[in-house]
Amino acid sequence: QAPAGGRRAASRAPGAHNICRLLTRRAHGFYARDAGVAHRKNLGLLRKIICQESTKFKNVWTTHSASPIAYERGRIYLDNYQCCISSIAQEPRILYQKPKCSKSEKIEDALLLECPLGEMLPSPSDYKSSLIVLTVQNWLLRLSADSGEILEKIYLAGGCCKFRYLSWDTPQEIMVVKSAQNKLPAAARQAGIQQSVLFYLAVFQVLPLSFIGMLEINKKIFGNSVTDVAVSNGILIIMHSMGLVRLYNFQAILEQFMEQPFDLGHEFNWNGQVGVVGKYPFGLPYNIKITDTPPLLFEASSLENAFQIGGYPWHYIITPNKKKHKGVFHICSLKDHALAKNGIQDMKCCSLEPDWIYFHPDMSGRIIHVGPNLIKVLKLKEVKNNTDQVEIAEDFTIVANRENCVNNTVTVTASGRVVKTRFNLLDDDPEQETFKIVDYEDELDLLSTVAVTQIGADGKAHLDFHCNEHGILLKSIPLLESWDVTYSHEVYFDKDLVLHIEQKPNRRFSCYVYQMVCDAAKDDECSSHEKTERAFCKKGGRIFEYI
Repeated sequence: QAPAGGRRAASRAPGAHNICRLLTRRAHGFYARDAGVAHRKNLGLLRKIICQESTKFKNVWTTHSASPIAYERGRIYLDNYQCCISSIAQEPRILYQKPKCSKSEKIEDALLLECPLGEMLPSPSDYKSSLIVLTVQNWLLRLSADSGEILEKIYLAGGCCKFRYLSWDTPQEIMVVKSAQNKLPAAARQAGIQQSVLFYLAVFQVLPLSFIGMLEINKKIFGNSVTDVAVSNGILIIMHSMGLVRLYNFQAILEQFMEQPFDLGHEFNWNGQVGVVGKYPFGLPYNIKITDTPPLLFEASSLENAFQIGGYPWHYIITPNKKKHKGVFHICSLKDHALAKNGIQDMKCCSLEPDWIYFHPDMSGRIIHVGPNLIKVLKLKEVKNNTDQVEIAEDFTIVANRENCVNNTVTVTASGRVVKTRFNLLDDDPEQETFKIVDYEDELDLLSTVAVTQIGADGKAHLDFHCNEHGILLKSIPLLESWDVTYSHEVYFDKDLVLHIEQKPNRRFSCYVYQMVCDAAKDDECSSHEKTERAFCKKGGRIFEYI
């Protein structure tokens, strides 16, 4: 029956309720066909495949180098970034090989730059991964990550300023270029000339690469005891010789003390100099001049300036500033410096290498404390009946397998004589399984550990994957190459790839590439060098060993 007014109310079309519900869910980020949802599902499937028993990791190829080896997102860089090899293919595939560079073109540091999502960029090349590199002659170059082609070139500064380090203030957004510590020549120091400027910082926004400003870290502003400086997450961190760490608002400093903004490639007339911003020989102007000490946000004293902030609510970790407290960590509230309940963490290790502690990179607010034979994952929680106090509680632990413990203080000889040893083995004695590396694979949500046992010259290492939520062991991968605990090692776990980079004496570097193999029939090939035939090939003047 028609309603009053003679018009019939329109009925909803079939499925209209479902469409409204879908649009609402999509507005809140829930959409079954969204690329992000599909990507997360794929990563979930990959995690299940990696952790199943039949999946193995096979050492597919190995190479050696006389210079440091670096790894970034599926690319292996050798020869001071002059050679780039894809780690994805089962056989080594050289992406580019550039001629050997001179000492004046040597690369000091590098950062991988990836395209931001959902932004319009001025150049098609901006949508592909690139490498920001800093050369010994103060050139900042943006290179194509796949071809090595120079996409952008910026000259930083001339004179005695030597830029050496690249770091992120905000990852993939704000980049900081830091100089080496500025030191006067010996003759000038002997003449009594004082050096007040310790460091220079150049700040850039990336993609598109744009200049924000250049500033000095001056003793007259921050004090005579300044030893180092860093920038992270909008905070200027000043370290002093007595272990003092002071924090300042970096963004507020840029805004307050910037005299004039400049754009790369534009002409400028600055302090009597006329040139082009970022071009040789003028470089970048010092357009941020700190004339007064900025407001102090926070300060703390810690042994060796070790200082970390994290957790929820915000806490910080320090070691009391006395050598006798080395290996003792205090977890305190950032709000009022109050020590958390159970906030003193001390493993009481007797080892050559100290234990270490840091906030979990998974943004859960947890804390990871790593000792020679024990990994403790700690969490911050409210104390019952006292919401103002926070307690440090154990979430889970991972314990090294030390069934082969050789720490016998009493032995009996063949003749029956009892011999007592006058020393105990160290907690990180090579003959006992010891944790060397702990890392987090964010895309698969796995906690990875490398544990090593070395008896004589033969060291055995294995990479284990643990559930990040509960610490349960899900997978163990033996590394086939011998592991010498006296060498420097890096292990990368990147989805279906494991990479081991080793530095031996006399600047000899080795890179071992492992890839996931799901064929159960090839299990034996993955577990022993003796059962596989290894071949050698030469590509781009480099020798590779592969199966």
